[in-house]
Amino acid sequence: MGQLQELLSEDTPDIAAVEAYLDSLDSKQRISEIRTLARRHQARLFEAARGHKPISLDDIVDPTRPPMEEVVHYGKNSLPAFSHFAKVFVRPDAAMSKELWGYNRSGGFVETVVGPGYFVAYPYEVEGEVLVDYLRVPPGRPTEWPEILPNSSRLSAFVYNGTRDVLRGVSKHVNIGRAFKGGKPMSAWFVLCRSDDS
Repeated sequence: MGQLQELLSEDTPDIAAVEAYLDSLDSKQRISEIRTLARRHQARLFEAARGHKPISLDDIVDPTRPPMEEVVHYGKNSLPAFSHFAKVFVRPDAAMSKELWGYNRSGGFVETVVGPGYFVAYPYEVEGEVLVDYLRVPPGRPTEWPEILPNSSRLSAFVYNGTRDVLRGVSKHVNIGRAFKGGKPMSAWFVLCRSDDS
């Protein structure tokens, strides 16, 4: 069992210890550690992170990044298969600075069969949390990203359509999320680790 798993083995984890441990790792180690987390660990982390470390759009995409330059957040979800993925974000131009645009980078097979899962992210009604909203799709994208499709198309209709994710801050690079549908929480969590590489 990895150290992060051990820290999340208690029903009520010490979230400050989790943050300190994650901040002590380099980028490759952090991504490796978060990708060891099972559903139970992710569920505990989401609850423990409530009100712990407020996040804003600037924590997801550094405001010094040029518009439409992608920032990759490597992830692990609680699904039994295809659990490794990334959420990729960009900041639109200054006129739309109160939101981010992005999609789920899951590999060719999943993106082709399911769809890219485009979304718009913005501050949530709970201060210090961010909402990833699949009810909206961005009006634009970097040229190297896949074609924008509505989340009602392909198998996205069963995965992303009608879904919103709530993100909570854990550490400088790591956030934890939970999916909601129709305003109700789903038994679906995911953990993200931001890469600071371009």
